[in-house]
Amino acid sequence: MKMEHEVADKIGGIEWRDVSKRYGQNTVIPSFNLTIEAGEFIALLGPSGCGKSTLLRMLAGLEPVSGGRIAIGGRDVTELAPGQRGIAMVFQQYALYPHMTVRDNMAFGLRNIRMDEAEIERRVAGAAQMLELGALLERKPGQLSGGQRQRVAIGRAVVKEPQAFLFDEPLSNLDAALRTRTRLELARLHKRLKATMLFVTHDQVEAMTLANRIAVMNQGRIEQFAAPMELYDRPATRFVAGFVGSPAMNFLPVRRAPDQNGRCAVVLANGAVLHTSVPAFESNEPLELGLRPDALTPADEGPLRGVVEVIERLGDRTLLHVMLPDGVLVVADAPRRREPAIGATISLHMDLQRAHLFDAAGKAHHPS
Repeated sequence: MKMEHEVADKIGGIEWRDVSKRYGQNTVIPSFNLTIEAGEFIALLGPSGCGKSTLLRMLAGLEPVSGGRIAIGGRDVTELAPGQRGIAMVFQQYALYPHMTVRDNMAFGLRNIRMDEAEIERRVAGAAQMLELGALLERKPGQLSGGQRQRVAIGRAVVKEPQAFLFDEPLSNLDAALRTRTRLELARLHKRLKATMLFVTHDQVEAMTLANRIAVMNQGRIEQFAAPMELYDRPATRFVAGFVGSPAMNFLPVRRAPDQNGRCAVVLANGAVLHTSVPAFESNEPLELGLRPDALTPADEGPLRGVVEVIERLGDRTLLHVMLPDGVLVVADAPRRREPAIGATISLHMDLQRAHLFDAAGKAHHPS
């Protein structure tokens, strides 16, 4: 337990100040600003190529910045070597030494800096107890499962007692069941250590279940930085609305109709007029109406009609993929055990109290 208190005492916040990254003439991070409070668990979430791993590598000192400054625990670390930054990094690849035991893998970095052997043993024993690796200390990586190896990699970071932990897609190589278990272990680890943790992932489930706040990245910029359910319920942009949520939000092209009682009214491609709960705003065409799949359900009558193309039976819910006459494919929730047949033409009810509108610039307008 002593280790947990010592790590907690050392935690520090992280700050990027106008950080940019260029490779030749190609700018991948134009100007990045983000502040992470001490002890937070933050996720950088976005598709491949959005710049999230580059930001992590610049923070760790593995990539030089092209402009701006980086601070950890209030200290400017922009020009410091990786080993002087007070951070520990866990990669997608475990990067364990195959000829070393678990004990030696965890102790290797500490021995490199000539730490006292008794202190090394104390830290390794504490991390092994925390991560349930005590019975595996004398095994070599080839004798471990994938999840055990990942725990060793995390333990190797824990023994450094860093100011911050950086995770670069550490669960990508694990199978689905093991990813779920390892997510729980990471959540428990954060609760025990109360350390600052930064988690880079393209997997929204990982981000939504682990992070206190999520920065959704797109082309080197933050689209929105918010708590998980705020991203889901009130996405700032069309990009966030389409990226966060599984399955993604449905988007339907619409045009404005005369406002009703200060609320936006819109017209679907089939001519149906819908009265939303979105406060009226000035806009240019085109607009899109956004609805989560659970706000779209089969009904005897509804403003949408389409043909059921695919049925996804997920156990706790059933999803219908419905092709509309204008070629737009939408996903709707089906009542349990009352699903229509594939090829059937059905009507869909729309819960307009939960409908969002997105303007031509991609900005979201929410129901009030």
